Amino acid sequence: MARVKVGVQLQPQHCSVEDLRRAWREADIRGFDTIWTWDHFFPLHGDEHGAHFEGWSLLAAMACDTSRARLGILVTCNAYRNPDLLADMARTIDHISGGRLILGLGSGWFERDFAEYGYEFGTARSRLAKLEEALPRLKERLGKLVPPPMGELPLLIGGGGEKVTLRLVAEHADMWNTGGDPATVSLKNEVLDRWCAEAGRDPASIERTVFIREPETADVGGLLDAGSEHLIFALGAPFDFATLEPVLKLV
Repeated sequence: MARVKVGVQLQPQHCSVEDLRRAWREADIRGFDTIWTWDHFFPLHGDEHGAHFEGWSLLAAMACDTSRARLGILVTCNAYRNPDLLADMARTIDHISGGRLILGLGSGWFERDFAEYGYEFGTARSRLAKLEEALPRLKERLGKLVPPPMGELPLLIGGGGEKVTLRLVAEHADMWNTGGDPATVSLKNEVLDRWCAEAGRDPASIERTVFIREPETADVGGLLDAGSEHLIFALGAPFDFATLEPVLKLV
């Protein structure tokens, strides 16, 4: 049985940049396979007017401060940057990191980000339609950039929608991220497998990752039995890795 991969999402809220830099350096030293942040403009929890930092800017610093773990945004909102620009940003950070970037992408959901920064929120369906339009354009731009990405630059798509999102995963992604309890994850894996069959895709070619918001109560064994290959645990300020002690045994 292959070793499970373990990642940590460092939430860029209610902290300083130096706090984040210490945390991602520690995660790299501790042996996490992946280190992530998120793509929002305001805190998601606690004081809505609290400190917060932009994810892709942080990712460039993370690429410089770490040397082993793969890096990414869990996940980038498709609406905030046009796909050609995003491809170029990702390729550049891939080079800064020595080929360690994972390009995480989703359709977005946090209405305050859209409203305050002037993006059209639309509906869940319209945001997914824009994501579907963007994916071929992003992949085409990645193929044109000089120099090309240094590493494999896998594409991860986040979300659990069974009619559109999982179809897009089957058609475009190297990795997929979802959340939920083991029963939910197992069901979503089965749906993705069916979409892979329709797309003529080997289901095993898509790495199954799951985001865990509450590490202390997570049913890790159940999630692994449900088909998860890569567990990503949330960690907020003050970034005390002792709270992930059971998880650290997997690293």
